[in-house]
Amino acid sequence: MKNHTTYRLDKIMAISFFSISLRNKESVEEVLWDITTNVIHQLGFVDCVIYRFDREKELLLQCAAYGQKNPSDTIIHNQISIPLGDGIVGSVAKNKKAELIQDTSKDPRYIVDDENRLSEICVPILIGDKLFGVIDSEHPEKHFFTEKHLYLLTIIAALCAQKIKELSSRSKNTFTPDNIYFKKLQHLMRFDKIYTNSDLSLSMAAAVLGISSGYLSSMVNAISKRSFIDYINGYRIADVKRNLHSKEYEHYTIVSVGLEAGFNSKSAFYNAFKKHTGITPSQFKENQAISAPHAIRDRSA
Repeated sequence: MKNHTTYRLDKIMAISFFSISLRNKESVEEVLWDITTNVIHQLGFVDCVIYRFDREKELLLQCAAYGQKNPSDTIIHNQISIPLGDGIVGSVAKNKKAELIQDTSKDPRYIVDDENRLSEICVPILIGDKLFGVIDSEHPEKHFFTEKHLYLLTIIAALCAQKIKELSSRSKNTFTPDNIYFKKLQHLMRFDKIYTNSDLSLSMAAAVLGISSGYLSSMVNAISKRSFIDYINGYRIADVKRNLHSKEYEHYTIVSVGLEAGFNSKSAFYNAFKKHTGITPSQFKENQAISAPHAIRDRSA
């Protein structure tokens, strides 16, 4: 009876805290980053990662994190993706059922990310009966996570899903490509090339436009169907593709071309390029080099 009463009080407190915290969030991106931060602060975890499900590719991609995976701002260190059904995260996503793993060393499904940890808790985010993503947390100690943690994280996932559903419904009826701020953003990208600033963040771009970070994120998500960082990286990758065979950049290394386009590290550059194109920058350059002679012959024919 005592446990039941404690759980009930914890449930009320969790609903109250996360409902208030999520109330003013204006984009899915803001919601996910807020959840990862507050899961750690409120539940005493050491890390928390949210994976978003890409239905077309059947992949789960890390899209928000807090802890070692998140060195600063909205950056994810060594961002990885997991095929549906692979690992503990992939299994939870496929079965749409939460899992609590007390000893990962005895679970053959366990996938090491930034470091090997000994316990894991994983809860799906479901909007209706459709999978949106997964909230995942690991801990270096065995048997760290409890049924109480699982209970509370399931509530948090439900609140997250409810807010995402609300935002998705709202954004569908609000933003179009004719939006004055979106046109201004496109101008800043195409002509001022603000994406080449490796420190460019959602809040920085929003300040330049004179709008809130949440409004900017919602606008980009609704119109481009991509997150803000994917939208920015799209311009960077287009730059890289142009410059890899430009005489102006022929003395540059491939990594240097990526850094010139605005990526802040080799890993961020390679991960984003492969995500957008399906191949590495080196493979892209080799493919272009092979096809170039054929293009010359075609023009002279």
